[in-house]
Amino acid sequence: MNRRWLALLVLATIAITGCAGADAPAPASAGSAESPAGLKIQQEEPAPSLVLPASAPVRVQVPSIGVDSGLLDLGLQDDGTLEVPPDGTSAGWYVDAPTPGELGPAVIAAHVDWDGQPGVFYRLRDVRPGEEISVLREDGTTAVFVVTGVEQFAKDEFPTQTVYGDIDHAGLRLITCGGSFDSTARSYVDNIVVFAEFDRAVPV
Repeated sequence: MNRRWLALLVLATIAITGCAGADAPAPASAGSAESPAGLKIQQEEPAPSLVLPASAPVRVQVPSIGVDSGLLDLGLQDDGTLEVPPDGTSAGWYVDAPTPGELGPAVIAAHVDWDGQPGVFYRLRDVRPGEEISVLREDGTTAVFVVTGVEQFAKDEFPTQTVYGDIDHAGLRLITCGGSFDSTARSYVDNIVVFAEFDRAVPV
């Protein structure tokens, strides 16, 4: 088990805890930013694919929901939770996880909203199995992933192993907040996680 797996598995909950700005109200449109309890959309998983050598990601695209965002580097905060982007305009990737296309689960996170405005992953809950996610990498290749499932988890019961644990293929997890908005904590109570598997590489 390498340092990346150790870094992932020591997290009791790596769930995003600051998905909304300090002054962000609960979104008015429940159909887009709030997710129904128990959201779980799955399809049969495809056969494991080949993997790519390590190369840091620079951009993520989810055409079905209009996402096209540059990527910041994210680490861990002092409390062991995943660092989050500084605002709602950019996504970020967890630098101690595998890079997209490598063996294991790559991790990309973004806010659902920020200061009352939609964030990069505002429509993440609308992603469906079979849709594609493209991640552009520093080596010039584009790793294309196919969505296999979308799930909603309570933050206080976040399944760290399911989301970040060892897998036998190149995977991708897109993460944001969801569920109802806790006005006292100024945060959403759940996380939305999109699961995807590497399908192919598009060369330069």
